[in-house]
Amino acid sequence: MMQLTTLACLLVFGCVLAVNGEGFLKQDPRAVRFRGAERQVEFREAMASVMGCGMTGGAASRFPAVESALAPMWSVLPKNEQGRVEWKMLRYISHRYFMQQSSLLIRGLEPARAVNNSHIGASDILSKHAPSLIDTVLDGKYASKGFTLDDAIALVATMEQLIFDSESSLLATAYKQQRKIASERLSHKELSKVIESYMVHWMIGDDQESLDILLKNRAVLEKSIPHWRDITSFAEGIIKSMEFSRQRAPQPGHGLVAMTQTYSFEEAHEAVGAITKTFASYWETECQTIKKSLVALDKASTGRISLSDFYGANADGEWRFGESEAYLRELGALDETSGFGGKSVIIPNYLQGASNCIVTTANYFVCCANECEDILNEIEASVGAPVADPKDILVPLASLTNFEDEAPKLAGALTKQLQQIADTHGGKVPLHGRLFAQWLHFAFPRECPFPHKSGTVTAQAPTEFGDHFIVSDEAKSSHAAGRTGTAISEQMAEQDEAQWMSQWSEEEELIVDYSLHLTAPWDVGRRAMSVCLVLAGLALAGFGGIVSTSKTSSASDGGSYHSKAHFV
Repeated sequence: MMQLTTLACLLVFGCVLAVNGEGFLKQDPRAVRFRGAERQVEFREAMASVMGCGMTGGAASRFPAVESALAPMWSVLPKNEQGRVEWKMLRYISHRYFMQQSSLLIRGLEPARAVNNSHIGASDILSKHAPSLIDTVLDGKYASKGFTLDDAIALVATMEQLIFDSESSLLATAYKQQRKIASERLSHKELSKVIESYMVHWMIGDDQESLDILLKNRAVLEKSIPHWRDITSFAEGIIKSMEFSRQRAPQPGHGLVAMTQTYSFEEAHEAVGAITKTFASYWETECQTIKKSLVALDKASTGRISLSDFYGANADGEWRFGESEAYLRELGALDETSGFGGKSVIIPNYLQGASNCIVTTANYFVCCANECEDILNEIEASVGAPVADPKDILVPLASLTNFEDEAPKLAGALTKQLQQIADTHGGKVPLHGRLFAQWLHFAFPRECPFPHKSGTVTAQAPTEFGDHFIVSDEAKSSHAAGRTGTAISEQMAEQDEAQWMSQWSEEEELIVDYSLHLTAPWDVGRRAMSVCLVLAGLALAGFGGIVSTSKTSSASDGGSYHSKAHFV
């Protein structure tokens, strides 16, 4: 009798704990409703006040185009009960926007950067030019309620405008180098010279000694910057495109360009702004050349090449692949987990590492394209939600191929791994968590980068890392001598899936609170309460029946007791 009473009580208590388990992941809607004061000013107006441009012109003129690019991503982001996103997700979507549109890695928005209460992860350019906005809007009561799509549009457009404005000082430097003043109009030839000088400054950075040498000796310039003639042709194409558009569809204030073929400082500024936005798409051919060289060394198709092969290629005459082991580790391009194959270089992490970003400025890097963005976009478009069943993720991937026209090998360990991610989150896979990004890496090992835990890697240009960013001749020779030809690669290809996924980590990192979209594995939810109560009722009813039977039946009826106990 005491045992059944205890069982019924524990069952009810367990049900209460299961339902109250929601509180661990889910917020009380009343807390959300009353949290924080009402916002005193809309986000767009706050951004406009920082820019000093009001709601017309400037950044605001970019709103429609930005909205068109952001809307698909926005539709699948996890939101709160008001349909708003947290600051970290606003930061995430801003990073993805710039990478998708121009392959710009905005400083401060790097995915691996740790974001916490003391460091909110705002872009460096916002922190420099809009510190009051960071203090009063992003880090204040505004953020506690969340951000809308309009807020995201305003933030991205404002950063675009700030980036564009910041380039004027570098353009002024190019004018000065060419002995021009900002108030004079330039001929086509003069503008081309200024833009050429701008490109050198833009790509070389603050190394004044190198700048002086390159700008004074064109032969040295062409040898020092890969494909320099092609780069100048690209810049010339930007100028001609601007000329053509203004002749074909002249706008107010563009008459002098059409009539005299001369250009103001503002028009030169417009040209360099177009270069920033489009240069990565031009340079992607070079990125694919680098990738092709790496893939040729990836005999096991794991998206990794041994460090010995990496340095061996450099020793054989490949001018790339000369980053030191310490620098590769800092970039997150080094896998040191395999006991069988030794240290290896992760192809997509290396490609998108800062050492392969062709331009480094105080505000951004111009990098190789993140090929995984297209894959994630396909999944998001198909799923249409921030979380998904594993089977719904596999459907759009079935029709995808990598850049070698190979279909992903999703059967076996990868399918099981995807299900395990879902099991961790109550049956659904968060599309923007670390575990799913890790799964995408192993499904598309040459396209999707391995997602390191926040704060463990950084985006540092070679000169920012220090003097030891280049491998020493001794280390290079030592590694190159350790090459074993194709035998080791063939052996690795024969290893089971667990071996080549040795870098897999079970540590999840969700960017924001997914409580409205996920159920904890131990949380059966409100629906389970009714089931629990029914079961508890049955347990008590069984107990009541047993008590009644014990009063009217003889000891020989004990079989009825065991039967009902087993049922419960």
